Amino acid sequence: MEEEFEFGFTEDPKFSVERYEEMIRNHDQYFFDAQAFENIIDYYIEKNDPAKALQVSEYARNQHPFAAVFLIKQAQLLVVTNRSVEAFDALDKAAMLEASDPDIYLIRGNLYESMERFDEALENYEKALSLAEETDEILLHIAYVHQNMGDYNTAIGFLKECLKQNMENQDALYELAFCYDVMDNQEESVQFYQQYIDNEPYSYAAWYNLGNAFTKLSLFEKAIDAYDYAILIKDSFASAYFNKGNALVNLEKYAEAIEVYRQTFEYEQPNADTYCAIGECYEKLEQMDDARAFYKKSVKMDPKLADAWFGIGVTLDFEERYFEALHFYKKALDLDIANADYWFAIADAEYKLKHLAESEQAYEKVVELNPLDIDAWLDYSSILYEQDRLVDAIEVMSQAIKNNPEAAELYYRMVAYLFAKGDYNEALNHLELALTSDPEKHYILYDYLPQLQKNKVIVDIINRYTR
Repeated sequence: MEEEFEFGFTEDPKFSVERYEEMIRNHDQYFFDAQAFENIIDYYIEKNDPAKALQVSEYARNQHPFAAVFLIKQAQLLVVTNRSVEAFDALDKAAMLEASDPDIYLIRGNLYESMERFDEALENYEKALSLAEETDEILLHIAYVHQNMGDYNTAIGFLKECLKQNMENQDALYELAFCYDVMDNQEESVQFYQQYIDNEPYSYAAWYNLGNAFTKLSLFEKAIDAYDYAILIKDSFASAYFNKGNALVNLEKYAEAIEVYRQTFEYEQPNADTYCAIGECYEKLEQMDDARAFYKKSVKMDPKLADAWFGIGVTLDFEERYFEALHFYKKALDLDIANADYWFAIADAEYKLKHLAESEQAYEKVVELNPLDIDAWLDYSSILYEQDRLVDAIEVMSQAIKNNPEAAELYYRMVAYLFAKGDYNEALNHLELALTSDPEKHYILYDYLPQLQKNKVIVDIINRYTR
């Protein structure tokens, strides 16, 4: 008959694990009390070895058949290993032993949530809420379910309740920012984080989220102040440096932004997005060699980052190396085929290379993707006008006006084309519309057809509106 040893909770957890492993090696049978088994299971969970942890929970259940804790641990591990049917079964058995354990309902809620059975998930979370002493994590789960159901207002209520119970819950702080973002309610977001900071001035996450809310409201100076506080509290907070860099870019402080972006490298590995952002700053400063060097570092790290390929194209375009620029624009386009900016750059480069047909096709794509791009409509019609295709140019302009009825530039250009075609009455009608919309921009007309400055009828009409 084999000898049975007993190990109790007085043991050091490490000692329990060693004794357990010895038992397995010796194919023996030692007795462990419940606490020792829990320690052993937790040890394997921490080592990210759910299979071993499950094995221990089986031993534990055999030795302690009336302890619900091991069925609950088992259910957790079965969830992690995607064995949901067995997990439900373990939870049902645990509920028969100890129906008042909130973890049973929390795990069951998780399972239903992952199956998108949201009503059943909420039912279980509510039950866990009524039984648990610490409820901030349960409130967070309830908020997640409401987010998944698209009910962001209710989610916000639960997240605020969660933070009331635990001001330190970082997840709730970030989720709250996400909900306000989805609802495009940055003013309320700012209000909430400012109140939160009054109570919890050293929360770097709250300062960071406040900075993000200010950024979305285009209050970049205020955003920078908030990011500075976040960095002051946690000086290794790379995301705060990065977003501060973005805010500086929006204020056109490119040299400062470069310095701030570089600071992120002290706290995390350089990444493609940061290299690309630095490249863009150098590009804005017209330091094209430096810009290109950083864009190249960026694509080397992430060959799928379309903006970096595009950036290389921009630097070459600036140096009038249009043929080479085109190659990189097309690489960017392959990765993001519906990007109107990429099509615009291609259209412009093709035009500079005198490839008018290709340019025209690209402009057609730009206005299809972004019909509100006034410059694209103007350039597109220009190409047609240069080829004496006046009817086509006028048709493009009328499409442009249909999409942008407020844009005076389009009316002035239409006037020029109609005059060139000889449709004087139609031209004068459009001139009235243009002048009603924005009389100050009448110079556009003279830029295009300088001879109209000598046309008394036109000059009289313009004077009526500009005096």
